[in-house]
Amino acid sequence: MGEPQDQRAGKRSMRASELAVWRDYVETAERVKRTLAAAFQETSGISPGDYSVMLALSEAPDRTLRSSDLAVVVGWERSRLSHHLRRMEARQLVLRAAVGGDARGAAITLSPTGAGVFRSSSAAHLRVVRDVFVDAFTAEQLEDMRVLTAALHRHLDAGRPAPEG
Repeated sequence: MGEPQDQRAGKRSMRASELAVWRDYVETAERVKRTLAAAFQETSGISPGDYSVMLALSEAPDRTLRSSDLAVVVGWERSRLSHHLRRMEARQLVLRAAVGGDARGAAITLSPTGAGVFRSSSAAHLRVVRDVFVDAFTAEQLEDMRVLTAALHRHLDAGRPAPEG
């Protein structure tokens, strides 16, 4: 696939064709997110954010993570996660407990109710992802997508520090 653009041409202004690809990507990604969110809500009554949090907790030892670690896993700023967890806690999907007497840190645990909701929604979520995303591509295009997203991840990891949250 060649070298990344900034290594071939140095830093320069974007070409119209590059800007068009960027705009296409942004608009399509937003449309996919909106479509998935609506379908997730319709099929299971939970948001993609709820599902992401429950997935991360379901894969954690004892279904528990420190809130700061959970923020990293789901890729959210801590303030966004805190607000989301408050709403999930009110719906009894997660439990929050202080960690070692530190009022600033919290251990977040997937509750039995949350585990049940997660289990019952997983099949529907995977069907929606297949319908909206996977089925849009051939096997070769999916492999190309994997390679492209891996390159973007490496680029971001190498040169773009995550914002503090």
